[in-house]
Amino acid sequence: MPNQPLFPTTRMRRLRTSETLRAMVRETHLRIDDLIYPIFVRHGSNVKNEIGSMPGQFQWSVDRLEEIVGTVESLGIPAVILFGIPAAKDDTGKVACNADGIVQEAVRKIKRLSPKTLVITDLCFCEYTSHGHCGPLTETPRGQEVDNDATLELLAAQAVSHARAGADIIAPSGMMDGMIRAIRRGLDAASFELVPIMSYAIKFASGYYGPFREAAESTPSFGDRRTYQMDPANVREAMREAELDVAEGADMLMVKPGLPYLDVLARAKDRFGLPMAVYNVSGEYAMVKAAAANGWIDERRIVLETMLGFKRAGADMIITYHALDAARWLREDGLPGI
Repeated sequence: MPNQPLFPTTRMRRLRTSETLRAMVRETHLRIDDLIYPIFVRHGSNVKNEIGSMPGQFQWSVDRLEEIVGTVESLGIPAVILFGIPAAKDDTGKVACNADGIVQEAVRKIKRLSPKTLVITDLCFCEYTSHGHCGPLTETPRGQEVDNDATLELLAAQAVSHARAGADIIAPSGMMDGMIRAIRRGLDAASFELVPIMSYAIKFASGYYGPFREAAESTPSFGDRRTYQMDPANVREAMREAELDVAEGADMLMVKPGLPYLDVLARAKDRFGLPMAVYNVSGEYAMVKAAAANGWIDERRIVLETMLGFKRAGADMIITYHALDAARWLREDGLPGI
């Protein structure tokens, strides 16, 4: 950068003197089109269960999806991501692959209700296994662990079942080695070569997921997920994970969680140049809600500032439980974004 004249010739405040001028010179913009709203769908009828640790978030039965999908559509939010809670679970989670599974039914319902709404399906088995891990288990010298290679075949089958139901984007989240290659091959063999994959390429073993496990009823019955989710200390490893997923056919990449890993998000965006999603996860949401309920923060200001931070770090898409509120606030401003 060339040498710049110093104060008083240069006064940085000149470009901050009015809201109109600040908007004109703004470098990063947050828009409703950036938002993706997560929806938890469970077995049953006439179900709308509030999630205790996530105020304002609910588990929905398929027959009541019109209520939430109508709100999403009316606010101009372009996409939702689905998480399913089945009627029964087993050791392998194969129920997740059924044509009449909870997510598959939800996809069909949403596409009927709102054909233009983009439906993303989370692809994993933790909600469907009796043990709460992300695939079938195998015995190892270290004890029971997820059988990586056996899970790949199931992931491909699950992806195809979602695509057949009408899913627009498949988003595998289990952090299994080789999952993108297996899913891409499965989709292509079933003539879904145009269905893109949004890979949870960089998913850390994080303490910020706590409320989600209540929402999705997916708490592991033993141990944790550190043998397949990433160590929060590692950035170079995160780049290797993303590089492998890109080579295997990922069309979009995701970093999860969001706020503690903005550096990782920025590096992945700069290095790979693919569309980047960030997941503003349940723990981040719950902390904001708790602080706002106690009057400690200005919720609107904090949420919009957080979303803007994701965009500035390189996110093209933001998966967030704040999406409904953020969209309302942006619309109140009379602008598509800030």
